[in-house]
Amino acid sequence: MAADATTKGNHLPFHRLSTAGVRALACGEGDNAVVEALFGAERSRRLLLMRALHDALTFTGDDTGSVPHAEAWALLERAQRAAPEVCEDILMSPSTGLWVSLAVRAARGWAGGEDDAPKWVVVGYLSALAAAAGARAGLDFSITVPVRHGLVPLPTLGCAVLPERQPWSTARVTAHAGRLRVTGAGGDVEVAPGWEVRGPGWLPVRRLTLGAGGTAKPLVLEELDPYRTFPRPSEPRPMPEEEAASWSALLAEAWEILRRDDPVTAGAMRRGLMSVAPTSARERFRPFSCTSAAAFGGVVASHPDDAVQLAATLMHEFQHIKLGALINLGPLTEPPGGPAPSEELFYAPWRDDPRPLGGLLQGIYAFLGVARLWRAHRHTADPADVPLAHFEFALWRGQVWSVLDEVHDHETLTPLGRYVLERLRERCAQWMTDEVPAAQLRLADWVSADHLARWRAHHLRPPAAAVQEAVRAWQQGTARPPSALAAPPALVPDTEVRFLDTAAVLARHHLTDPEGAWRTAAGTVEGADPADVLLIAGRHEAARDAYAARLSGKEAPVSAWAGLGRSLTTDPNHRRAARLLLRHPERARAVQDALAATTGRAADPVRLAAWLGQDLGD
Repeated sequence: MAADATTKGNHLPFHRLSTAGVRALACGEGDNAVVEALFGAERSRRLLLMRALHDALTFTGDDTGSVPHAEAWALLERAQRAAPEVCEDILMSPSTGLWVSLAVRAARGWAGGEDDAPKWVVVGYLSALAAAAGARAGLDFSITVPVRHGLVPLPTLGCAVLPERQPWSTARVTAHAGRLRVTGAGGDVEVAPGWEVRGPGWLPVRRLTLGAGGTAKPLVLEELDPYRTFPRPSEPRPMPEEEAASWSALLAEAWEILRRDDPVTAGAMRRGLMSVAPTSARERFRPFSCTSAAAFGGVVASHPDDAVQLAATLMHEFQHIKLGALINLGPLTEPPGGPAPSEELFYAPWRDDPRPLGGLLQGIYAFLGVARLWRAHRHTADPADVPLAHFEFALWRGQVWSVLDEVHDHETLTPLGRYVLERLRERCAQWMTDEVPAAQLRLADWVSADHLARWRAHHLRPPAAAVQEAVRAWQQGTARPPSALAAPPALVPDTEVRFLDTAAVLARHHLTDPEGAWRTAAGTVEGADPADVLLIAGRHEAARDAYAARLSGKEAPVSAWAGLGRSLTTDPNHRRAARLLLRHPERARAVQDALAATTGRAADPVRLAAWLGQDLGD
């Protein structure tokens, strides 16, 4: 693996990371030099994919409809000779990385369903790349490109808007003396020299400069390229100017936070983070973001609540970018064995669903970076924001540590994977000794325990025979539950579950706006039961009664078992019930459901949990 391309004997060059680079990445870090090494390897990967696409199209013949690929290759070769730096910039655009991965699949006839566009439109994006390269290189040319719902994206340049009615059609792009004309069936658009200027029918790419001087960060606010979103492309979505201005201001502020609180990572981002593709705002404290290993340097993110949240989002996704690039050089896990292997699934404290080991490692790596940012930010935040920063640090370091401790020596890890997890574990262990104020530490521990309990209630199933035995024992008034109920439960993923992070979202509301409308307004936090709000407000007795009433009725929410357990923790008379519901809520859920199915009536949930919890002690 590596930093530079090295040749030995007659073998092809390969990429090698320095020992220091591997060590830095294994600790979740890595400076600009490390990112340059990863960037070089990604460049080679894309060149290989471009060659694979060329070979696939040549082998199958020019079957891309009215967008012939031969003229695209010819124009790209001209542009490469005239302005190699332009072709390099286009090749390394995040959107190009995703597109070429999908285009190779399409050209080879692999059905992936990633793109709704016809094959000729997908492969025809090559012509759009060539048109952009030719225009930026100052060449005169004429080439046919695809039109997507009346829009003609020219990667790294902008997008022409044509009055087309068909979802998929073609246009002719002609360049002469620095001027572009895009001509379609319904009309044409002229673009004068200076692509960054908005004009009739022309939307330029938004290029931002974050900061100033030697630490200035160039960044594309990507709204136009169909391959800006992952894992599926999406049509261009030009932003209103007000929204674009908001993003620009938030990104500038987030960049200053990153530069101040983690200057090494910010330095690496100057090269390794190239574009942000905005999506609509989500519920407060529930931002959405994603990256793709195929789109090195690109991030998709929802409009943030504030700049600090955006900084944490960029940190999170940049961690994914680094780890994805490292995995392209050397895998962290062995592939599952057997003819039809089923992947082992694990608990991930940041997800609603069980995750395979590879996905879990991505989360570990990403959230360790988030914890690192909050660890620093709690010392630089405005005083009003310090409690939230302490909470976030305590939450993420604890959750990362819990899963690192479980999988750091898993048998399917490669030597590289084992090395990475050991280094991450060492780093996280250091942070576990950092002091956090007692109130925020307790809150973080509670939120973590609540998420795990909700996850268990939804995804784990005790042995069916043991559940039926427990039902009979309960009905007969047996003093203790059957020991068979303590057997390891089966993992049965609940594909419908959502909002297991409800306690974390409520905790953030509580820390930032203790008397806010979220305490009384129904639906303020999606997925939150009124009893959840009572619990976060410290009204344990009222919360207990509300949870118990819900669990005694029909169609009780599964997560209420976890909430009931938490509400009982302050009552010494219900220690057994609380312990059972926090450690093994799946037992209470399974027995209650079986009782209701057998008798048509639900048991008192507190009494049932106390009975089931006898073997856990007091």
